[in-house]
Amino acid sequence: MESKMQSPLARVRHLGSAKEGVNHWWWQRITAVMLIPLALWFVASLWMIVISGASYEDLVVWISGPVSAALMLVFLGAMFLHLKLGLQVVIEDYVHTKWLKWALITILLIVTILLFTVSIYSVIALSLRG
Repeated sequence: MESKMQSPLARVRHLGSAKEGVNHWWWQRITAVMLIPLALWFVASLWMIVISGASYEDLVVWISGPVSAALMLVFLGAMFLHLKLGLQVVIEDYVHTKWLKWALITILLIVTILLFTVSIYSVIALSLRG
C-alpha cells in the first residue's frame, strides 16, 4: 500500500518529498561500501610499508605500480565524493539561512574538487616518477 504522506501527484511521479534525495542517498551508500575494501587495502599497504622500514623511494615504487595507482585514485575519488555528500547533508539539515546554506554547499563543492584534483595530480606525479 502506498504512503498516505505523499501527495497524489508525488505518488504518480514516484517522487519523495525532496525529489532528489534517493539519488543522493544511493551514492552515499555506494561510496561507503566502496570505501570498506579500499580503506582496508590502503591501511594494510601502508602498514606493510611502515613495518618493513621502507624509505620514500620505496613508497614511490609502491605507488608507481599500475594496480596501486589505480586503486589509490579510486579510493581518493570515493573518499572525496563520500565526504562531499555527507557534509552536504549536515549543511542542509542544520543550516537554516538559505543564502548561507547555498554558500556553504558551494564552498564545499569547490574545496572537494580542489582537494581531489591535487590528490589526482600527486598520485600521477608519483606514479610517473617511479
